[in-house]
Amino acid sequence: MVKKAPRRTAERILEVTLDLFNRFGEPNVSTTLISAELNISPGNLYYHYPAKDELINSLFDRYERSLSELLNASDGVRDVEDAWFFMHSLFELIWQYRFLYRDLNDLLSKNRRLETHFQWVLKNKTRAVKALLDGMSRSGAVSIDSREVEATATSMVVVLTYWLSYEYVRDPRRALEPESAQMALLRGAHHVLNLLVPYLEQGQRMHLLGLVGAYSGSSEG
Repeated sequence: MVKKAPRRTAERILEVTLDLFNRFGEPNVSTTLISAELNISPGNLYYHYPAKDELINSLFDRYERSLSELLNASDGVRDVEDAWFFMHSLFELIWQYRFLYRDLNDLLSKNRRLETHFQWVLKNKTRAVKALLDGMSRSGAVSIDSREVEATATSMVVVLTYWLSYEYVRDPRRALEPESAQMALLRGAHHVLNLLVPYLEQGQRMHLLGLVGAYSGSSEG
């Protein structure tokens, strides 16, 4: 039992750090604040994570693993219903680690490891969206010229990656609060998939509009 205690402390530190980063933004959270929130000494915190960057990198590693697993599901997308669920799942994961997206440019400018790894994230998001487009094309849900796939996939990844930044600029006081999450995620999924509207088969286009209306209505209710 004694041997498990340090691991549990390290996990707890990460959980509390993630909550603080998400609530206040990574630049506004010091290691002193983290140790105070945990009611442990700064020395105890440094024993597990000697630098703030190690906390950031550990959280990013968790995010990266979950993202990699989720992106693999893009191979199974065949229609708007699948795509809606896939995109909403992606946005839910991004929401769990929203500090990365809220402070993305600042984090990348200070952390070389994150800079290189986030390039991998973008490449894999793009690969997954291309797989999504390919599956929907083969099933007849979309009809898209092969010459348009790269630009369409890139546009979808840009919206996916920077949507929470847009939400924050639009409403800085409330956008990243938990009570705003559901509508923010729905809007994000809607606007990413809206880029497919010109290519969707008519029935699929109407189904997308129906999904947006149904989920938006239930969330507002």
